[in-house]
Amino acid sequence: MSDGSALPGPDGALRCPWALSAEEYVTYHDEEWGRPVHGDDALFERLSLEAFQSGLSWITILRRRPTFRTAFAGFEIVKVATFTDDDRERLLADPGIIRNRAKVDATLANARVLADWAPGDLDDLIWSHAPDPAACPVPKTLSDVPAVIPESTALSKALKKRGLRFVGPTTAYALMQACGLVDDHLEACVARRG
Repeated sequence: MSDGSALPGPDGALRCPWALSAEEYVTYHDEEWGRPVHGDDALFERLSLEAFQSGLSWITILRRRPTFRTAFAGFEIVKVATFTDDDRERLLADPGIIRNRAKVDATLANARVLADWAPGDLDDLIWSHAPDPAACPVPKTLSDVPAVIPESTALSKALKKRGLRFVGPTTAYALMQACGLVDDHLEACVARRG
């Protein structure tokens, strides 16, 4: 039984324990999670997938990500913003994604809101909430990793104020972790940046 400390992976290198439960997790953990993500469409994808993940295991989303990308036109904001009621029904019938009506509707509504923003506005807004790395304690075990921080609460409020949905503080913090605004790789983890 792990105490939440970094554990050796398939290659012997220490990793965050959550990354070792499935092969896809190792790759995602090593190559994506916690690495800086920029660009409105890329951040819209991450924000949408974090919303779909709410209440589910991330591996469920990760395994379906290719289908999500196809279903949602590569998460290109301008394309998703033009989705019709027929597209909505197609999404709700697609067994390759999570067919949650509220999450599908939020993704479509968010795209319509974001289509009216200036290019770079979403990137700027999200990254303006990145905490000072010097102020973030380096987690030694999983119990040291928070679910919410003041900056994720502020980001959630800012996104909601601008009309976005399904962006609560916990979802906002998961986005911050996934997109490199914070580095929550454990201290001994091979993927920790520094």
